[in-house]
Amino acid sequence: MPSNLRAPRLLPVLALLAGAGMWGVIWYPMRLLNAAGLGGIWLTLALYSSALAFSLPHTASSVGEFRRAPAGIAVLALAGGWTNVAFIEAVLHGNILRVLLLFYLSPLWATLLGWLALGERVSPWSLASLVLAMGGAVLMLWDPHTRAAWPRGASDWFAISSGFAFAVANVLVRRIESVSVTAKSVAIWLGVMIVAAAMIAILRLALPEAGWRAFAGAGALGLFGILFMTLLVQYGVSNMPVHRSAVIMLFELVVGAASQQLLTSERVGMREWAGGVLIMAGAYLSARGSG
Repeated sequence: MPSNLRAPRLLPVLALLAGAGMWGVIWYPMRLLNAAGLGGIWLTLALYSSALAFSLPHTASSVGEFRRAPAGIAVLALAGGWTNVAFIEAVLHGNILRVLLLFYLSPLWATLLGWLALGERVSPWSLASLVLAMGGAVLMLWDPHTRAAWPRGASDWFAISSGFAFAVANVLVRRIESVSVTAKSVAIWLGVMIVAAAMIAILRLALPEAGWRAFAGAGALGLFGILFMTLLVQYGVSNMPVHRSAVIMLFELVVGAASQQLLTSERVGMREWAGGVLIMAGAYLSARGSG
């Protein structure tokens, strides 16, 4: 095949690999900013405010589309908001690979929600992915002292609830067909800001005593991290079959595992690795089943 035909087909794959890889390592600059005094929820608000502000020249015109499905957009904003707030809280304070693997229970939740909310038939592929993901979750969460599979702390709860909210958001993205991808992205970013601001108000979190460098770093990470990753993933997902893009997104786990080994002293036990393999296998089968 001529090289000029290969390149356009390869670009979405490269874009998605880059976006997934960045998601797998973005926890590190987030932890640096957290250590510099810009705490989790305030950090989330700063990151997404920056991403939205930089995107407005190109996305502001899409806000009018919210009127086409106001209820759906409102729920999408809240689900997307919690996805990102909870994910950032989880990676700041939990074991990176454990957080990523628990987040990747999202195909399990998506299958259940698709069946309940969209009336989708549960195919043999989907059923197999459910069994594998549930088995992996039990292995990862099993506590030999209490003899129960239960989240061990706040970071586990944040990771699991983030994956569930992500599944809810994905179902809504598919249901709200009258609204463009750009408008949905803006809705999610606004949702992150609303959820973060609400938590700051409810928990009465004081303004962090971080220097201007930390806030400037958060602004830069919002632009070159959050916004750039979103564009890469959107481009990749929009230009290849869903099942293929979902499999490629698992590259985030590879990068997350490698970066954890290189940049932290955190380790994952054999039982957790076994559970993680089952969760990844479930996610893979779920992606193949959608093709």
